[in-house]
Amino acid sequence: MKKILAIAAAAALTAGVSAYAVNPFSDVSTDDWAYQAVSDLSDQGVVEGYPDGTFKGERNITRYELAQIIARLMAKEDQLNAEQRATLDKLAGEYADELANLGVRVSNLEKKVGNIAWSGNARMRFNQGYDKDKKGDATDSWNGRMKIIAHATVNDTTYAEGRFVTNMDFKDADSAGTSMDEIIVHHQLADKLGVTLGRQDLYIGQSGIYYDDEFDGAIANYGTDKLTLDLGYGRFDAQDYAKLDKNDSKPEAFLARLHGADKSLSYELNYIDYAGGRNTVWGAGLTAGVTSDIDVFGDYFKNTDAKGDPAMWTAGAAYGHTNWKKPGSFRIGAQYINAEKNAYLGGTTYTVSGPLDLLVDNDTNVTRAKYWLATADVILQKNVKLHGEYGFHVKTDGTDTDYDDLYTVSLNYIF
Repeated sequence: MKKILAIAAAAALTAGVSAYAVNPFSDVSTDDWAYQAVSDLSDQGVVEGYPDGTFKGERNITRYELAQIIARLMAKEDQLNAEQRATLDKLAGEYADELANLGVRVSNLEKKVGNIAWSGNARMRFNQGYDKDKKGDATDSWNGRMKIIAHATVNDTTYAEGRFVTNMDFKDADSAGTSMDEIIVHHQLADKLGVTLGRQDLYIGQSGIYYDDEFDGAIANYGTDKLTLDLGYGRFDAQDYAKLDKNDSKPEAFLARLHGADKSLSYELNYIDYAGGRNTVWGAGLTAGVTSDIDVFGDYFKNTDAKGDPAMWTAGAAYGHTNWKKPGSFRIGAQYINAEKNAYLGGTTYTVSGPLDLLVDNDTNVTRAKYWLATADVILQKNVKLHGEYGFHVKTDGTDTDYDDLYTVSLNYIF
């Protein structure tokens, strides 16, 4: 492209921005068709000539020279209208490498296409655990999963996010599909006040046992890291709720959480009302750092509307801390779990959850599950983690199923 044409195009981006400018170059006369564009951009500091005072508009412009122009236009981005900014964003994406060489960071360009940032995780897992279709019999599985997350910035206070997921069964299935399993929009209404709409991740409890699954609806949050109040209205994972409440396969729920962290303590209080008040769950959780390497944790939840006020509790301890960027870092832990039917929602973090799955399966007669769960994590390489779980000393009321061999091993990756 001729240099003079590139300058004319750049000038169109800043129409109305500059003031009247005098002729800066000896080889650009007032009779040239691009005189005004060259003069305006020179006056704004967007283009520069050669030491001899010439512009040399008839020579071909290099990508590096054009990147310099784009970089200077980016410094004036707040003076452009929406259409002009969109054009500039496209140019910045096209000349990303040259801009990087100039030391210009284009909105986290290393992870962005336009205004979308990409991240994700993957997992390869072997599991020996509960098969709900075999009514408690242990079975083995080998599967893989990949999640790709697209994070799109809408403006300074709003972003949208979607998650694509693919699950592949290497043992029993020949194919797999990909779908978007979550989509949210977050509005930051004030410094401490935000609201998230859509299908979103929800984690309740300190131990990973109680709930780590999806929530469809709206969750508003107010506060800081030390103390935050969450108020949510919507539905928990429909599959789990269909098991819990035969009267409604997708009952609406209200959630209130008060949670935070300070120094070596992490804490929360929970209130959950679902199925039109037919079930009301109260809960609390605490994690306390005994030393820099050892912490103890526990959760307690009770359904005050179900017959017998069924409860679920867990207590445990762990040693060490994993850091995805620090190979060799590790964490090992163990906890005891005691849960009654109608106290557990379903959707635990852990793969070894067979005894708990029986509690939310209306086709079984299990009324209580008690067992130990041991876990271990080690960072093998940067962003690569080996994870293991083992469930033992399992006791269930209402079945004679033997659960001596419940374990899982997985390789996990983030990117």
